Amino acid sequence: MPDQIPSPAPRSATDLFSDPLDSHPMWFKPSLFLSPDFDSESYIAELRTFVPFDTLRSELQAHLSSLNHELIDLINRDYADFVNLSTKLVDVDSAVLRMRAPLLELRDKIQGFRGAVEGSLTSLKNGLSQRAEAAAAREVLELLLDTFHVVSKVEKLIKELPSVSSDWSNGDVNSMQKSNALSSQHVENGTTNLRETQSMLLERIASEMNRLNFYIAHAQNLPFIQNIEKRIQSASQLLNASLGHCFVDGLEHRDVNAIYNCLRAYAAVDNNGNAEEIFRTTIVAPFIQNVIPHGSSGGVVAASGDELENDYLQIKKHVKNDFKFLLEVASAENSGLHVFDFLANSILKEVLEAIQKGKPGAFSPGRPKEFLKNYKASLDFLAYIEGYCPTSAAVARFRAAPSYVEFMKQWNVGVYFSLRFQEIAGALDSALTAPGLVLVQNSDSGEEYSLNLTLKQSVTLLDSLRSCWNEEVLVLSCSDKFLRLSLQLLSRYSNWLSSGLAARKKGSAGSNPGCEWALSAAPDDFVYVIHDINCLGKEISGAYLDHVLRVLSSCSTEVLDLVKQSILHCGKSLDDLLPLVISTIKEALVQKSVEDLRQLKGITATYRMTNKPLPVRHSPYVAGVLRPLKTFLDGEQATKYLTNDARNSLLLGAATDITIRYYELAADLVSVARKTESSLQRIRQGAQRRAGASSDVLDHNVSDTDKICMQLFLDIQEYGRNLAVLGVEAADIDAYRSLWQCVAPADRQDEIKF
Repeated sequence: MPDQIPSPAPRSATDLFSDPLDSHPMWFKPSLFLSPDFDSESYIAELRTFVPFDTLRSELQAHLSSLNHELIDLINRDYADFVNLSTKLVDVDSAVLRMRAPLLELRDKIQGFRGAVEGSLTSLKNGLSQRAEAAAAREVLELLLDTFHVVSKVEKLIKELPSVSSDWSNGDVNSMQKSNALSSQHVENGTTNLRETQSMLLERIASEMNRLNFYIAHAQNLPFIQNIEKRIQSASQLLNASLGHCFVDGLEHRDVNAIYNCLRAYAAVDNNGNAEEIFRTTIVAPFIQNVIPHGSSGGVVAASGDELENDYLQIKKHVKNDFKFLLEVASAENSGLHVFDFLANSILKEVLEAIQKGKPGAFSPGRPKEFLKNYKASLDFLAYIEGYCPTSAAVARFRAAPSYVEFMKQWNVGVYFSLRFQEIAGALDSALTAPGLVLVQNSDSGEEYSLNLTLKQSVTLLDSLRSCWNEEVLVLSCSDKFLRLSLQLLSRYSNWLSSGLAARKKGSAGSNPGCEWALSAAPDDFVYVIHDINCLGKEISGAYLDHVLRVLSSCSTEVLDLVKQSILHCGKSLDDLLPLVISTIKEALVQKSVEDLRQLKGITATYRMTNKPLPVRHSPYVAGVLRPLKTFLDGEQATKYLTNDARNSLLLGAATDITIRYYELAADLVSVARKTESSLQRIRQGAQRRAGASSDVLDHNVSDTDKICMQLFLDIQEYGRNLAVLGVEAADIDAYRSLWQCVAPADRQDEIKF
């Protein structure tokens, strides 16, 4: 037994005032260390808020020392049992074998039981699946039976309609009653009862049709439903026809009960529009026709004039005397007929149609005085109509109705400036929404123009700008609005250009209409844009600005300065678009050149695994790389309209971008060729070693990669000569120098020479 570590000497019995050896401060609680959720970091962080770190460290070290002493005491106290533990572990293997047998037997039983349970579970699942299928089939069968019963019921009820109404639906009820020699009062009472009975039966049929529609919606793809579809359609048509006759007769006789039942029937089959249309054509239209004639003869219409105030007064009387009864039925509380909107879809719709056909000049703003009078009368009429709406929600629904929206669209509100705004801005907007750029002849722009603008859009802009400050158009009291319109015109034109350029760069117009011109425009078309931007910029900052300042010469100097700055700012926004247009032309030309550049990928197929000798001529594709750029620069448009600065900028930019793409494609081709060559070389060396050949034998023939590089070298030499023909020094382009270093032989790396 090893020497035991002496325990600390016991404290003297007389040592009453010193701390006990295992005592701790009140804030230190070792019991917390045994907690399952003990976290050392949070424990230390909490104690450090009021205990110095050195004190905490000393106390933890003291506690650690105490734990070590306690562990040693425990080992020394039970050392004999610890040593004798190994001597008691005898015949463990026999015990394991004795325990294994029952465990194996238990496992076999569990596996057998598990198999039985799985078989039962599978059988149960199959049974449940069959039960679900049977339930689904039963549900479909019940649905089909209900559908068949409802169809039969509807057909039976429809057959009862003639027996109840006889010839009443054709309007012969009075003659039928007279033929029976009944009194006129009896005829009227009989007709009323007959009409009410008819409407009740129609409401019942409509409810059954609603139920039938519900069934069909849940089984519309089944063959049975398709077989009875004709019966359903026939029943629906008969119902609509009979319901229409009954509703018309109820309206003509103002039978409230019959009208109520018919409306409930229409609501049941969700055919509100038919009821609204019948009321419009049967009741509303004849009265409105008398107020605002709109027949084929134009003489009466012209004689009545275009004023609407008196017409609205008569229409209000008809609304009160002839239309109110139906409105009260439809708006009755708890009637369930709030789905109908006779105010908008019947009355207002008919009034709008009558004005459009009978007095179309009432909507025309060509005569501002009459237009404004008619507009105010129309607002008063709408306010009167809204008085029949029972709730604020009904008013909101009335204002949101398509007829109301269409009615308000007819009135182009505003005074003189609004008229001119539509005239001036509309002309420009129409020109800018054209699907493409429209060229104009010199005669089209008029002799008054000193500018030789080439596009109709630009000519329209200049026309609109000059119209704003024309003496026959301008009103000085509205000069601020005309100035704003002028700036809006310039902004609209600038936005048209920038949006088109952005759409072309993106590749689609998206949700921005008016950008199609840029997608279909050729590079030569953008030359016209550059020319017009230059001309417009000079005109706006020159003669046009001077003319505006002369017109506003009565204004203060401060105002004139603000006007000048605003116009010059808009003119500068046009000039800022020039680099974008040039960039667009450049991208189009580069894209065409890249199509020819892609042919260099065929060089690999030409020399890979072939016995072709080293090339001595450049590839045919090189001649077409710069052809789009040269064709563009030599074209009539670029020669006539491009300035030297724009031409040089375009030439250098396009040549640089084409060379960059050339370098990227060539570098990628060479990299792939070298990797392939390296892989093939390793394969050959491995084959030689397996065949016993000497690995020292080298192939002195020229490799495929060398042939590819030589072909590329010849190609870029020709490409450099073509650049020189255009006036571009190839050596000044960084990408060309990189391309030269990539494919040139070792003895030609230092000097670029064609």
